[in-house]
Amino acid sequence: MLEHVRRSLRLAIPVMLGRAGLIIMITVDSIMTGRAAAEELAYYAISLAPHMTLLVVGIGLMIGTVVLTAQSDGAGRRTEAASIWVTSLGIAGGLGAVWCVVLLAGEHLLLWLGQSPPIAAGGAGPLVMFAWGMPAILMYIATTFFLEGLSRPGPGMVVALSANLVNAGLNWVFIYGHLGAPEMGAAGAALATSITRYVMLAALAWYAVRMLGHGRHGFHGPLRIRREIARRLLAIGAPLSIAAGLETACFATVTAFAGHLGAVPLAGFQIPFNVITFVFMLAIGLSTSTSVRVANAVGRRDRPGMAAAGWTGLGLVVVLMFGLAAAISAFGPDIAGLYTADAAVLAIAAPAMSLAALITIVDGAQAVALGALRGAGDVLIPTLSHAFSFWVVAVPTAYVLGVAGSTGVRGLLWGLFAGLTCAVVLLSWRFAVVSRRGVHPV
Repeated sequence: MLEHVRRSLRLAIPVMLGRAGLIIMITVDSIMTGRAAAEELAYYAISLAPHMTLLVVGIGLMIGTVVLTAQSDGAGRRTEAASIWVTSLGIAGGLGAVWCVVLLAGEHLLLWLGQSPPIAAGGAGPLVMFAWGMPAILMYIATTFFLEGLSRPGPGMVVALSANLVNAGLNWVFIYGHLGAPEMGAAGAALATSITRYVMLAALAWYAVRMLGHGRHGFHGPLRIRREIARRLLAIGAPLSIAAGLETACFATVTAFAGHLGAVPLAGFQIPFNVITFVFMLAIGLSTSTSVRVANAVGRRDRPGMAAAGWTGLGLVVVLMFGLAAAISAFGPDIAGLYTADAAVLAIAAPAMSLAALITIVDGAQAVALGALRGAGDVLIPTLSHAFSFWVVAVPTAYVLGVAGSTGVRGLLWGLFAGLTCAVVLLSWRFAVVSRRGVHPV
């Protein structure tokens, strides 16, 4: 068991840091935007909801990249790797272009989601700026998954963390209007992020081609999109994309509920929600590590190894999340104070941090349980579990408590906690079933 823990952490830690690098970018955007003005933080928050929903749906579609790469690596078929990556890049670029067109609708999209005209008008600018970076971030994620499937998470970690320096500098220019640039507020933060995403893609793709450009991983021949690999990628990714979309659309809907409460509650909701998202990205590191190790075991047709890898990952994430939750609960008001000095926003955000701490535990656990199942190639039942957990439990509960009731932002967060707890129970039960039956590579 200790060997399983060691191997899981060796892969998980750089993946965790790489995912943390991505969410640090959003956290810095939120902090710097909130320092510009409370209403700019509200505009950034409402633009982030549809943007993140489409992004996570795209990431879900790319998950097959890490699964196929890891299974082929575990089975000793390493020369398939380059074809998997190139095919995944083609899917990512095409979907990114589609998402770009959707987000360019900007204000009309936010009005369709039920936002008031002033909030929709304010959120339109950052939403359009996010649109231009969608192809880059999805192609970057596809490349990250490819390298992680080969148990090479280090380059993605370095690129994601380093990119924050670029993003912060561009934020300073575009949010506040330095060096002759216009003062753009929330739209400037989104523009800085989109530019940074292209820099990240260029750096990581250069590594993949230059450092892995040897015959062992299939880079010696012509690189082209292969229809059979695309079919397998989509067979794995489509249900997981739906599952991820159901979860993120739930979060976006709850954020929209906060928008119905007003600009100040929306800004107050964004602060604990951003903390939850940041911690979730750390859990995603363990989720990816667990998925790779489960997929490696499936490639070897090693059922006991598959079970051990899955339960080890789940145990590790629970320990990690409890520690982080304790820190968030203890320092909640101080963390909220980093985002804004507005007293009205702090009055909402600071008390909600203890509830955010509780949510991080179940959110991390469901992420790793889902990762274990996707490594095993089990995708349909988890998708149905997400549909029930988030749309039968979380969204109605959040609406009843936070909008129809009198608890406001805290009620919205209680709704998320209820849905995530349900997801943990259902996904853990499913992995218990899957890990006791025979293994079959996809």
